[in-house]
Amino acid sequence: MKSLLIAVAVTAGLASLAQAQDTSASHGSVCLRSMDISNTTTPDDKTILFHMRGGKVYRNDLRGTCSGLRFYGFEYTATPPDDICGNMQIIRVLKTHAVCSLGPFTEVPKAPPDNHM
Repeated sequence: MKSLLIAVAVTAGLASLAQAQDTSASHGSVCLRSMDISNTTTPDDKTILFHMRGGKVYRNDLRGTCSGLRFYGFEYTATPPDDICGNMQIIRVLKTHAVCSLGPFTEVPKAPPDNHM
C-alpha cells in the first residue's frame, strides 16, 4: 500500500511539472499566422510592428539592433504551419543581408477613441 501511495505521488508530481513546462513554453513564444499578417512597419532598426487582418497590431522588439532594417525591409521564412514565432526565428535584412533574431511579440493596445467635440 505504501509503494502505491508513493507511485501516485510521483505520477502527480510529474504531471504538475509537465503542465508547468507547457504553460511557460506557450507563455514565452507567441506565434502569428503569416496569412493573417496584413503588413509590417519598422519604426527603427530594433522594432517591427506586425499589422494583422482584423486590426490587431503586434510589436516585436528584436534581440539587438538590426542595421538597415528601417530603410531596406526584411524577409523571413515561416515555420510550419506558416507561423512566425517570437524568440524562435530570424529575419534577414534586404540588400545588406544582416541576420537578426526576433524577440518576444507583445500586442499593442488600441488607442482609446478621441472624444473631442
